[in-house]
Amino acid sequence: MNDFATRLLSWFDEHGRKDLPWQRGITPYRVWVSEIMLQQTQVQTVIPYFERFMASFPDVTALADASLDDVLHHWSGLGYYARGRNLHKAAQAVRDDFGGDFPTSFDDVVALPGIGRSTAGAILSIACGQRQVILDGNVKRVLARHGAIAGWPGKTAVQNELWQIAEACTPNARVADYTQAIMDLGATLCTRSKPACERCPVANDCVAMAEGSAMNYPGKKPRKAKPLKVTTMLLATTGNSVYLEKRPASGIWGGLWSLPELGDEDVAGWSARVLSQDAPRTEQRQTLRHSFSHYDLDIQPLVVRVDAASSKVADGDNSTWYRLDELPPGGIAAPVRILIDSLQEDDVQNS
Repeated sequence: MNDFATRLLSWFDEHGRKDLPWQRGITPYRVWVSEIMLQQTQVQTVIPYFERFMASFPDVTALADASLDDVLHHWSGLGYYARGRNLHKAAQAVRDDFGGDFPTSFDDVVALPGIGRSTAGAILSIACGQRQVILDGNVKRVLARHGAIAGWPGKTAVQNELWQIAEACTPNARVADYTQAIMDLGATLCTRSKPACERCPVANDCVAMAEGSAMNYPGKKPRKAKPLKVTTMLLATTGNSVYLEKRPASGIWGGLWSLPELGDEDVAGWSARVLSQDAPRTEQRQTLRHSFSHYDLDIQPLVVRVDAASSKVADGDNSTWYRLDELPPGGIAAPVRILIDSLQEDDVQNS
């Protein structure tokens, strides 16, 4: 076993995390779901989502048989909803193409929707003990600092160099522990800010530490000014209900239930066309800014109070009146949930 792996495993034996929910009763399915949830999301945020998800979808067949609305409802608040959609598609592929048994061939795993090279490696190493290599964000940071690998890992040449180093560092024995160990090192010691270099098991030959330049690695993504988009969302409400529409399957918040956006139409025209209501009472609310990775969105909420819910739109397929005291019809994005909750706060204040 190489010296890097030996030191890392010794540290893991004493300090590594070994009792996270997905580390109990390890199966490829549980590891897979956790790895997808942990993309772009902190461990402490993921834990309650993972536990609720497993309670509702205990195996890949249960997930495959569930409706997408139910899956996205369980994903609401985690963000990056394409992860949930791809998880559902991949579960259906495992059910239909592999008889419900998660595949153990790397090529089969990496071909599933939403699973890349590193995620496939993590699943097969942790759950199946295969010698597979990973390179998630934490691992990139550890290896870039240890070898002082300059440049943004999103560049092909930098990424290829990191993959070569990851391959060389991965041992043949205890590969499941090693995979968890190097992820833990990046998550707990070799953090983005204020790395705890004095406690790092591989610090004595870390080039960035020797140079006092850990914060220079990995290289930053070239900054671009994020564009600002603006939209008006309508909180059409009557009694204890708010009108929701299901968004298209692709694009931002694909497949989620959301508030309608006004577009070029005026409120009176929209209300007459969609709700068969004339002259609704409206109330402008404070703008809510939501930041995506590639742009900022200013949501201008407009409360539209109508006299009665129209049966015209209560079809339950792509539009519905959602009662605020009931479970939502499916997944709802976090900023939309904030706006809907503001209506419930109104009810409390007015009661």
